[in-house]
Amino acid sequence: MQLKLDDTGGARELAFHRMKTAREDLEAARLNFENGQYRTSNNRAYYAIFRAISACLALEFKAYKQHSQTIGNFNKDFVHTGIFPKEISRKISRAQEVRHASDYDDFYIVSVEDAKEQLETAEEVVELVSNYLKRWNENVR
Repeated sequence: MQLKLDDTGGARELAFHRMKTAREDLEAARLNFENGQYRTSNNRAYYAIFRAISACLALEFKAYKQHSQTIGNFNKDFVHTGIFPKEISRKISRAQEVRHASDYDDFYIVSVEDAKEQLETAEEVVELVSNYLKRWNENVR
């Protein structure tokens, strides 16, 4: 089914689809963490965050090809405007750095503490965005 992103219904469908995917990534991060697979947990935690913030941007009819653009525009539109707390921006940046090191740096040693921090950040972001989407959805009806 082709979504029309120039209307609120299409944007809503895309946002909720992205949140479903974010929740699946978050669950995978939890399972990987529990199994001691910290590199993979970091990756899935980051993508849970990325998909959640992409859900917010979908409501604004925005999408970006680069992760840095997505994060930058989320910060501009949702953090700097006070919709989300300022400290979430720092946590998202840290998650991006850790995910990049986990995926591409052969000499990066993933600690249990780092993996736990990434998982907690992902849980926080997914929860914040879920609550935001619920409020948004109630206001557009």
